[in-house]
Amino acid sequence: MKVFRILLLVFCATATAQNLTNAAIFGGDFDPNRLESYRSMNDGRHFTVLETDKDDESSRLIKYAYLDGKAKKVLLASSDSIPYFTSYSFSKDENKILIATSEFPIYRRSKQAIYYIYDLTNQKLIPLFDPENSYPWVQEPRFSPDGSKIAFVHLRNLFIKDLLTGTLQKVTNDGSATIINGLTDWVYEEEFGFVRAFDWNVTGTQLAYMRFDESEVPIFSMDIYGKDLYPFPYQFRYPKAGETNATLSMHVYNLKTKSSRNIGFGEETPEYIPRFQFSKDSKLLSVQSLNRHQNHLKLWQIDVTTGTAKVLLEEKDERYVDVHSNLRFLEDNSFLWTSERDGFNHLYYYNSDGSLRRQLTRGNWEITSFDLYSPETQEVYFTSTEIGSTQRAVYALRLNGKRKRLLSYDHGYNGALFSKNARYYIHSFSDAITPPVYQLRKTSNGKILRTVLKNTALKANMEALNLPKKEFGTLTVNGNELNMWMLKPIDFDPNKKYPLLLFQYSGPGSQQVANRWGSQRDLWHYLLTQKDVVVACVDGRGTGFRGADFKKQTYLNLVKYETEDQIEAAKQLGTRSFIDASRIGIWGWSFGGHMALQSILTGNDVFSTAISVAPVTTWRFYDTIYTERFMRTPQENPDGYDLNSPLNYADQLKGKLLLVHGSGDDNVHVQNSMRMINALIEADKPFEWAIYPDQNHGIGAGNALIHLYQKMSTFIESNL
Repeated sequence: MKVFRILLLVFCATATAQNLTNAAIFGGDFDPNRLESYRSMNDGRHFTVLETDKDDESSRLIKYAYLDGKAKKVLLASSDSIPYFTSYSFSKDENKILIATSEFPIYRRSKQAIYYIYDLTNQKLIPLFDPENSYPWVQEPRFSPDGSKIAFVHLRNLFIKDLLTGTLQKVTNDGSATIINGLTDWVYEEEFGFVRAFDWNVTGTQLAYMRFDESEVPIFSMDIYGKDLYPFPYQFRYPKAGETNATLSMHVYNLKTKSSRNIGFGEETPEYIPRFQFSKDSKLLSVQSLNRHQNHLKLWQIDVTTGTAKVLLEEKDERYVDVHSNLRFLEDNSFLWTSERDGFNHLYYYNSDGSLRRQLTRGNWEITSFDLYSPETQEVYFTSTEIGSTQRAVYALRLNGKRKRLLSYDHGYNGALFSKNARYYIHSFSDAITPPVYQLRKTSNGKILRTVLKNTALKANMEALNLPKKEFGTLTVNGNELNMWMLKPIDFDPNKKYPLLLFQYSGPGSQQVANRWGSQRDLWHYLLTQKDVVVACVDGRGTGFRGADFKKQTYLNLVKYETEDQIEAAKQLGTRSFIDASRIGIWGWSFGGHMALQSILTGNDVFSTAISVAPVTTWRFYDTIYTERFMRTPQENPDGYDLNSPLNYADQLKGKLLLVHGSGDDNVHVQNSMRMINALIEADKPFEWAIYPDQNHGIGAGNALIHLYQKMSTFIESNL
């Protein structure tokens, strides 16, 4: 099947009947086209797109013009001499292209691949690492600023390849089963959201990197069943709440002296380093550190030539501080930063010494993404909830805090992809009834220059299905006005009684009630309405984009208040004339799976049915960084862990329960469900369960997702 990663995806909806099917939904028939591999070029007038064909293994990297959208040049194409490639990156001057071949994933964000460098000036292709090596796969390669070198990790050691001489420099030598150089460990990758743990300075003379010593981190083992005669154990280091984290250190490698020096933090030894990057000054390294409670963040400035460490700013909270990637250094080393210090996430401008120059935004709304700062226009561009917590709008604001301009014009979900010089932006828009639409606009005045992608065929196919409209509203629950959406059958009869299914995720800072185009899961909810089920979703306390206090109410008691809100919401909805209060169900995945279990057990007089997929069943089983951020350790907060664990309420099950897990889930281990299954057996409670062999947290390989949703559909039809 031909797959173009941007602009040219072909909509292939095959379901034209009045009813949705799980096969059509989860087979991708109703997936919208999206801009995925779009990248602006340095000139701000062009962008590049990677087009791939998996069937014949061909790749083309094409240069397009912003203004007319026409292809201007094929920069690189696979051939007899150039292998099929599936991702790419440019050197800063765009004269070299790094391409990835033979990619395979490791965890959620990490991957390994065999890489090649293509030089556009002499049209030569060279391997990054010896392809004849017994293990030629490497991770996270990155060009030096001048494009003359590439740093990368191979078998947990950091290397530098000089592209001018072809020589290979080994930066570290101690990489092993327990020592990681230049990459993050499992828990950093999952919870801090990054894999590459090294960075070049602006002159390419210094390389900062992190080193993880996992020797004291407990090992988690899970069986892989596969297709061979014997299964085998897959083992990796996973620190569960209260257990030992990897020992962390930072180093800087000097390319001239070919030596490394340790980075110190005065008298402190940080528990976590969730972010680091070089500033615009080649000798100044910026490092963020966190204590284990994650309620005290420090932004350090470290002179790598002298080792001097200075704290530029601190973020403190009695509960916890969120980590973000919104640090931007300007040419004079002043910087932009987002913070919740006034109760809402806003943008701040600091001098190079860490003194505050000004707070740029303020109000009872939040910045949801800091998109760009343009030196040319002296404007910052950001997306926020200013028009409503379930909406997104894009704004421009001068660096002096004046002349804020709205760059999006419709209520719904707006976003922007800016050209490098910020003269243009591709504006994205969707709402609950409009699949994503992309338009090229001029940044100075928001004028539409052309429509890039419209998903016209998808919209027509969806309209032909005659689906109900998603109704948005609020519900006052436990003293809070909570956002809610509801789906009713298309032939809804207010005099009829319908079963109700609540969907939720409920995790800290999350949001499910938003006026945007939905996912495949959302379409499944529409499918249920065709079976005469009313589906609703309520974002309770602890969810995001409504200020720090609303989000952090659940601190030390994850799922306690969230569950109370779902139970009370169900009770209130059950009083509506068209809801059958004896047939109310709840379902969720991951954190939402935990919630579904806790709700049917502690709210057994309200919920008659529940589906729990890949649930945490005790926070004692989940990782340190995520769990302790919200709960502290089990040693400090045993009641918070145990009073909110469904394992301790198995004897309260009255309704119908379906419990689902993938046996290869490296994130929320199947141990959670196995322990829950055993608790239910010991309590002599009937329930249904399904284990999907070797499936990870998403249960998405092969036919598993279609099978799962068909199973859930049947369960709902039979029990709700």
